[in-house]
Amino acid sequence: MHSHTPSGGRPGRPRNAAADAAILAATRQALVELGWSKLALGDVATRAGVAKTTLYRRWSGKNELVVDAVAELFDELRLPDRGSLAADIEGVVLQFAAILARPEAKSGLMAVVAESTRDDALRERIRTSIVERQKRLVLAGRARAQVRGELPPETDPEESARTVDLIFDMVAGAVVHRTLVSAEPADEEWVRSFTRVLLLGLTGSQQPV
Repeated sequence: MHSHTPSGGRPGRPRNAAADAAILAATRQALVELGWSKLALGDVATRAGVAKTTLYRRWSGKNELVVDAVAELFDELRLPDRGSLAADIEGVVLQFAAILARPEAKSGLMAVVAESTRDDALRERIRTSIVERQKRLVLAGRARAQVRGELPPETDPEESARTVDLIFDMVAGAVVHRTLVSAEPADEEWVRSFTRVLLLGLTGSQQPV
């Protein structure tokens, strides 16, 4: 799992990984049971079995805490090696859809995205804690495909970065819309069709991958 540093921590103070994990798990549980509006840091501390001061030393508010609790779920994503770029993409997308189907991910992500529309600092935290961290999957998948000869090497760093951003936006946007907005299943059939369009474009979407 990728490490992250919640804001509000005191420099030089040793971190307790077990306490962090308990707090984030308790946050996700509270989100499912209480919803965003009723979630309180004091209740999270009680559920986690830690003192309120322990929680406040790590997170200064509910927004930051919920983002980190959701980000921890997405850190579970792994890039499988299934033999081809198309199969690798399908594997990641199926994992992503499965995480979004979990009540704690659904509740947490929808809540922080809604709050971020009027909170620039929260939007930036979502970008750094979730979006930027998960672009690692795009980078790893593209590098593997280049080694296989499925994709050409990138020679322009700026163009390469734009491509990574675009791929991430297309995948994340499609899966989030499918599962959380349309409330439709991102099952294997949908994932295969999506991957075909992603790789071949609309004009080649009927061709086998």
